[in-house]
Amino acid sequence: MATRASEDPSMDPRFHNLHEELRSVLFNGLSGLSPIQPRISQVGASDASPSLDFSSATVKIPQARLIRYLQNWITECAPQLDKFDEEQHFQIEVPLVAQRSPALLYAILAFSSRQMERRGMIQGCYDSLELYQESIRLLAPALQAKDPVTLVTACVLAVFELMSSETGNWRRHVEGCASLFEVFGVNGFSGGLLQAVFWCYARMELCGSFTSDGAETMVLAVEKWVPDLDRAMVSPEDGEKIVRSFFHEKSRESHDAHANWAIYLCAKVCDLKFRRTSYLELGRTDFSDKRPFSQQWQQLWLDLHYWLDERPATMRPITIVNEDADLNFPSVIFPHWAAISSNQVYHAACILMLEMQPPGSGLDSQTLSLWHARQVCGISSANPHPGSMVNSIQPLYTAGKLLTHNSERRKIAQLLESIERETGWAALWRLRDLENEWGYEGIVEWRHDSATVFAKS
Repeated sequence: MATRASEDPSMDPRFHNLHEELRSVLFNGLSGLSPIQPRISQVGASDASPSLDFSSATVKIPQARLIRYLQNWITECAPQLDKFDEEQHFQIEVPLVAQRSPALLYAILAFSSRQMERRGMIQGCYDSLELYQESIRLLAPALQAKDPVTLVTACVLAVFELMSSETGNWRRHVEGCASLFEVFGVNGFSGGLLQAVFWCYARMELCGSFTSDGAETMVLAVEKWVPDLDRAMVSPEDGEKIVRSFFHEKSRESHDAHANWAIYLCAKVCDLKFRRTSYLELGRTDFSDKRPFSQQWQQLWLDLHYWLDERPATMRPITIVNEDADLNFPSVIFPHWAAISSNQVYHAACILMLEMQPPGSGLDSQTLSLWHARQVCGISSANPHPGSMVNSIQPLYTAGKLLTHNSERRKIAQLLESIERETGWAALWRLRDLENEWGYEGIVEWRHDSATVFAKS
């Protein structure tokens, strides 16, 4: 199943055919499942075999390359997914679980292979599609066995797809995962590996919702991200207080929870923007929350600032240097990797909120939005953590739309280019979108050893 070195696997029709096959496997498997509660203790259980089995009868890739992909998963790929997770489940536990789950093993090998292909780390071979196909082939029997590890496998495959291509069709990549979380009853407080996988999924959902710009909301409703509340018995205000207490209590135990809280709040902002578009502007009734829009907006604005005020010391910047002649943006440096993306997401959420500020709020939207935009860009410029780079693509686009100076726009272009070059994640498509917003004609020049992006009017 070799692919010529000049080809981009994401443009190969087989990539799209395999994506449709994965959707079919997931939804056909789900049709025979009733809601169940996974025995989370089984994930990573001690009965795993002592070594990984690379002896698939259908994969014809040399074992030495497979081992190299596994090494790259541990050192390069997993840390990108563990950016909010101090226990490093993707780096440590996922390879252990893969010892007894061939579908998961080939999913992480496919992801790693694709990442190396996109970064130009391997020449003359493209193994990712073959490994992707093998993982899909092995996933169906695992679903039939109601193995909760299928959640991990499906999430890794969804991230593989989103890394590989532009995310305009993001919903089709995450719908299967969303259904699995519902069937297994997993949410952001389930604990252990499945909780880490949930928040990896949630970040994918959030990026997709950013892309839709209010036209679509989450595939998995935001209220299902937290432990179940009896919505018929709990008012929206009381429900928000309960959820706030969930996150606040967990934030005392770990940085992860406070970072995930920012993702949740930003998802709430995107959902509010969708409902504003769908219900307020189109005149439809909002059955999910009957409070006036201005009241919902004000409460969410307060929640965002409550998150900011309650940050532990490690989630706050250790230094903020305002721009000078050598800086395009403020230099905002954080000591903890979970702080980087979560603070950036907070600023992006504030930009979205200010875009839909109701009359009478009394805020200077233009000045505040520009300040938040410069904070987003300053965080990316000063904190080149690979995982945070991946998570910054949508915030940078959101901020970039507000910037007008050529030097600032050039710096945004350089940041997006470096994300794609250093991490393997598709990011230049967002630069093309920005160039359209700016009215620029973009020129992208790619060389083997570097990529230089020029934006010119």
